[in-house]
Amino acid sequence: MDYKNSEASLTTITYDKTKIEAPTQNIYESISIMAKRANQISEDIKKELIDKLEEFATHNDSLEEVFENKEQIEVSRFYEKLPKSTAIAVDEWLNGKIYHRNPEEPDTTK
Repeated sequence: MDYKNSEASLTTITYDKTKIEAPTQNIYESISIMAKRANQISEDIKKELIDKLEEFATHNDSLEEVFENKEQIEVSRFYEKLPKSTAIAVDEWLNGKIYHRNPEEPDTTK
């Protein structure tokens, strides 16, 4: 998924509890699902950032030589400005983009 074009909020906002718990009828289950999705998003973004920063990596044994690479700084700043993974997960949850199921409940879609 393209997290760069997410319409999630960059700041902290208050959500309506009834909207969050509506798909599962249980606020704790809803929060657990969003937390798991936030962890997935965080891992994806972190992996992508590390891959991009590896392009700029110089493997020196000397700690005295630290090079400031402007492109590397810009990439880091871009990722810092993205919405937090929890905000993206909540936005996905409220827009019905997260698939979830409870393995203890019978599957009624068959």
